[in-house]
Amino acid sequence: MFAYLLKQRHLDRNVLTTFVRLGLVYEDQKYHNAVFVGMDKDGTPRHAHKRSTNSQGRSFRMTVEGSDFRYAFNWPGSSGRLMVFEAPIDMLSFISKFHDSDWSKHSYVALCGTSSQGMLGMLERYPQIDTVHFCLDNDQAGQLATKRLAGLVRERGLAVNALVPINKDWNEDLCANFQQTMEEQQNEQKLS
Repeated sequence: MFAYLLKQRHLDRNVLTTFVRLGLVYEDQKYHNAVFVGMDKDGTPRHAHKRSTNSQGRSFRMTVEGSDFRYAFNWPGSSGRLMVFEAPIDMLSFISKFHDSDWSKHSYVALCGTSSQGMLGMLERYPQIDTVHFCLDNDQAGQLATKRLAGLVRERGLAVNALVPINKDWNEDLCANFQQTMEEQQNEQKLS
């Protein structure tokens, strides 16, 4: 799981380690899937989303039966900012790409799709949230979901902002940045 998420998805090691140490990401024993866990305020697991770490062929993704989508994979912060994503890897990619020492003060949720339940659950549990940043995919489904979900947030009187990845999703942006950095380093080595 670490090899897949670090070497192929290019997540930041420190960000991933933070989530792993808290039991929010782990590798299942039987199939070696990455499991992304959503916890409640008391630290009780309420939601689990599995994703295969197989890089060959079609990828496997599923939300574990019995999961409560109000507790989709999330990070509760203390600020008034909530960042909303479609997938756990996109959420971790965004944090990896833009993280600084303050990333953990904001709240994040991966909807594991485009359902409103995870976002609404965060808004109910964390009343300090006053601004929702939609970070859904840069495709038709993601942008339609952003409009639908933004309407629900505006009805609650909260501020709305949309952040759109350059490529299809935040992991594609992170991987493209990694590739560009590698190419620049190779060009510098050739010139020296």
